Amino acid sequence: MPIPEDVTGDEIDKDVRQELQSLPKGLAEDVAKNLVMVAKLIDEDPEQAYEYSKIALRLASRVAAVREAAGFAAYANQKFSEALAEFRAARRMTGNVELWPVMADCERGLGRPEKALDMAGAPEVAKLDKAGQVEMRLVAAGARRDMDQLDAAIVTLQGPELASNSVQPWTARLRYAYADALLAAGREGEAREWFAKAVESDRDGSTDASDRLAEMDGVEFVDAFEGESDEAPAAVAGPKAVAGDDDEPWVEDDEDVEEFYDEDDEEFESENDKG
Repeated sequence: MPIPEDVTGDEIDKDVRQELQSLPKGLAEDVAKNLVMVAKLIDEDPEQAYEYSKIALRLASRVAAVREAAGFAAYANQKFSEALAEFRAARRMTGNVELWPVMADCERGLGRPEKALDMAGAPEVAKLDKAGQVEMRLVAAGARRDMDQLDAAIVTLQGPELASNSVQPWTARLRYAYADALLAAGREGEAREWFAKAVESDRDGSTDASDRLAEMDGVEFVDAFEGESDEAPAAVAGPKAVAGDDDEPWVEDDEDVEEFYDEDDEEFESENDKG
């Protein structure tokens, strides 16, 4: 696939560049350029990003950063089985736990919310930074909703991160998820309050909280473009490192998830043993 002339490969993260130093110079440059294209396109054109990730994967399948990029590209295209395989490979190579929440979300995407909940109660969660723990909370709440456990989903989202008045990169998404769960449970007054709080913290427009709030207030929007779909694709985001505080790490309570654990799933159990 063509690479724009203004893409040099130097745009990649310094840690990724260091990983690529194990490759011959020319090959490293080619891989870097394809990884840059994945990063550039994953939000606006995930299908193209996926194609570039496959090229990088063919060129350097033993580089953890390449496997991770391939995983996120597959995830963005809802190829959850493929994404999970790539994330597992990257984790085996690095021993890093930061991919744990998105791996759990892949289990949700594959229709296995019980496994996502089991992962939410695993020891790996305590090793995540604050952003990763919030991401895990969001995934666990989503799994609860997949299983029609709305009240449990609401409780899962509650905690010091939700109650905090400080705005972090994940604050808007957490407040939005909480508002949406409240609305699904029929608690409209509380839902409106939290959609409003989500709007206040959504500095980069990462959610449609303002539209949801307006909808609850009876404001109707007219689409200027006839025939355009009203349904927007779901946002895809991996764990992002942010400065945390000294709060105790959140882990899904063992008693909450024990009944959902599939003891016959040898593949998942062996994967946990490796971690």
